[in-house]
Amino acid sequence: MKNNNLNILFACSELAPLVKTGGLADVCGSLPQALKQASVEVKAVLPGYKSLLDDKIDSPVFIGLIKLPLGTVALCKTQVDNIEVLLVMHELFSLRAGTPYMSDLDRPWPDNALRFALFSQAVCEIAKNSTYTGWKTDIVHCHDWQTGLVPAMLSLQPAAPATVFTIHNLAYQGNITMREYHRLNLPEELLIQDGLEFWDQASFIKGGIAYADRINTVSPTYAEEITDKEYGCGMEGLLLYRRGVLSGILNGIDTSVWNPLTDPHIASNYSAETLELKAKNKLDLQQHMKLPANPDTLLFGVISRLAVQKGIDLVIEAIEAMPEQNFQLALIGSGDSSLQQRLDALSKAYPQRISTAFGFDEVLSHKIEAGADVFLMPSRYEPCGLNQMYSHRYGTLPLVNRVGGLADTVIDYDNGADYADGFTMQAATVAELRECMLKAIRAFAEKDAWSQMQQNAMAKDYSWSESASHYIKMYSDIVR
Repeated sequence: MKNNNLNILFACSELAPLVKTGGLADVCGSLPQALKQASVEVKAVLPGYKSLLDDKIDSPVFIGLIKLPLGTVALCKTQVDNIEVLLVMHELFSLRAGTPYMSDLDRPWPDNALRFALFSQAVCEIAKNSTYTGWKTDIVHCHDWQTGLVPAMLSLQPAAPATVFTIHNLAYQGNITMREYHRLNLPEELLIQDGLEFWDQASFIKGGIAYADRINTVSPTYAEEITDKEYGCGMEGLLLYRRGVLSGILNGIDTSVWNPLTDPHIASNYSAETLELKAKNKLDLQQHMKLPANPDTLLFGVISRLAVQKGIDLVIEAIEAMPEQNFQLALIGSGDSSLQQRLDALSKAYPQRISTAFGFDEVLSHKIEAGADVFLMPSRYEPCGLNQMYSHRYGTLPLVNRVGGLADTVIDYDNGADYADGFTMQAATVAELRECMLKAIRAFAEKDAWSQMQQNAMAKDYSWSESASHYIKMYSDIVR
């Protein structure tokens, strides 16, 4: 089957630039564009959240009403670049302020199961009925627990399209009580041990894992990790059983947004050929973060959700364990309030070395990627990770824990400057992070080797075209 005969319906709860809380939105915003460039026909379907209707879309085009077991929804459409996006409109989405999953009081919506069960029912109806898309859907590509019911429910339908289920983070599963499942009046035949039943609960994500024609994750190493108990989140047995249809495809990044040669947010644009201009961005970042302007002091950067999963507690304790070392840290993040308090105290204790900002700031994020020497990312687990790829693009060497997509993308300094493009920890411990940071400080003094590693990093291709080719092969294998 030729690429231009493939019709793929993307089902997702986030899609950049319309709505974003994390990397899921970046994938669902960028991958369809890359597939379209490769002559694959793609449409996306997304809940019609109030935030995007208020701020991002002026007048979506009404298509029609869809009557579903859980309610009637209105279907509209809009355009994001060259991708048509279908919007499922219902008061559960369209009349609520906040993020896709949280209220404006930063609390999870108590009826998230109902909301995404309704959305999944809408996706199934759209996938089966070409009236809504203008073409016959070959494959429904579902993403994370919010769409996990789609492969399960389509498995009950004759002549339904094939399904792909992508796991972006297995830790978020959409588990609900049996009572709630029954209250939603979802198909009883799915609530079995080999189906949605999960330790006396019902699991949305298990629907995708158990019933999809193909399962993939966002990096090859993470695909291996989740078949083991440490990272399998209770699903390792099922994933091991379905290993024959499980694969890992590394995410790409938007190389037009994350490009030091054209980035409008940084002080001085540069490329691998003009790498000396990166120093101006370091000076700008030091000034912006009120740190002493010193080109010879190694500057670590962090852009992160403040969470134990991201190893932020390790960063704090490692810094506390090396008070005499000559380095600086520039950090921006939001999340766990206790970690934020500890970081704030650290910056007050070492104001000449540690500077922090809390919240979300797109401009500062770009300044840190361009101005830092080393990007800290000591995650306890990381399905793919994007910031290490951004860092490579900017000649900023990542320091990462060797897990998931971090293991697939960063080559350690100990492999030699001709090959290396960063630093890797072998375990998520304070001692390991401290030693790795000290290794980076020592390596920073070796200017020729450091420059070579920067060149290695900037030469890497993280465009979506490579990832898209792997998805196209998967799609073609399924329909063949």
